[in-house]
Amino acid sequence: MKDLLVNLSVGTPSDPAVGFAVSLAEAFGAHVTAAAFAYDPVIAVSVMGGMPSDFLEAQREESERAANDARVAFDKAATQAGVPFESHVFSTGVAGAADQFARMARRFDLSIVRQADADAGGPEEIIAESAMFQSGRPVVVVPYIYKGGLKLDRVMVCWDGGRPAARAIADAIPLLARAKAVEIVIVSGEEGKQDEVPGADMGRHLARHDLNVDVKRIVAKGNVQETLLSYAADSSADMMVMGGYGHSRLREFILGGVTRGMLSSMTVPCFISH
Repeated sequence: MKDLLVNLSVGTPSDPAVGFAVSLAEAFGAHVTAAAFAYDPVIAVSVMGGMPSDFLEAQREESERAANDARVAFDKAATQAGVPFESHVFSTGVAGAADQFARMARRFDLSIVRQADADAGGPEEIIAESAMFQSGRPVVVVPYIYKGGLKLDRVMVCWDGGRPAARAIADAIPLLARAKAVEIVIVSGEEGKQDEVPGADMGRHLARHDLNVDVKRIVAKGNVQETLLSYAADSSADMMVMGGYGHSRLREFILGGVTRGMLSSMTVPCFISH
C-alpha cells in the first residue's frame, strides 16, 4: 500500500480518519492525499424561492472555511509525521462529493473515511458507501469515537464463504501480513447460509502467506452484526476485515443488513471491500 486517499470531515473538532491515514502512511512508507469538500447549502424546496442571496453566500463561505480548516489540520498532522502528502478542497453538493470521491478512489490503493456521527449524521455515510460500491478499491471506515492510529496486534477477519468476503481478505493481505495475530471468525446459524463454511480452507490459504492464523466458529446470539461486534470487543480486535454486501440501483446504494449494521455500530476500524 503506497498510495492512500482520505476524506476529511469538515466542521468537526477532530477527525480520527486523519490520524489513522497518517499513521498508515508512516507504516507503509506511503503517500497520502486528502480531499475536503465544501458543501453547497441545502435548501428546502418550500423556501427555495424566498431565500436571500446573501444568506446563501454566507453559508457557502462558512462551508469553504470549514473545509479549509480541515485541510490545514491534515497538512499539519502529515507534516509533523514526515509523510509525503497533498491536499485539496472541492466545492460541490453531498451527492457530488460522494461521486467524486469514489472516482478519485479508483486511482488509490485504499481510501479512508470517518464513520458518520450516530447522532448528528453527516455526509461521511454516503461517501463511504459510494467508495465501497463505485471505486473498485477497498475502504477503511474509522469510528468517529476512535482515538489513535493504525493498530494491528489482532485483526479479525469476518468470513462467510461469499465473494465480497473473499475480495476483502485478498485486498487486506498487506495489512494482515503486518498483524501479530489474525483470527478468521465464522458465525454459525446465519439465516440463509450454510453452517459448514470452509473456514479451515481459508485459514490454510492465509497460513501459506506466512500469517499467524486461527479459525474461530461462533454461534449467533441475536443478529449477526451484534454477534460479530460483541466478539470483536471480547477478543480486543484492533481491526475488522469484512466484505461489503449490497448493490447499486441507479444512483441509490442499497446496503445489506449486516453491512449497514456494522457501519452504524462498529467500535474498531473496518476494512471493507465489495
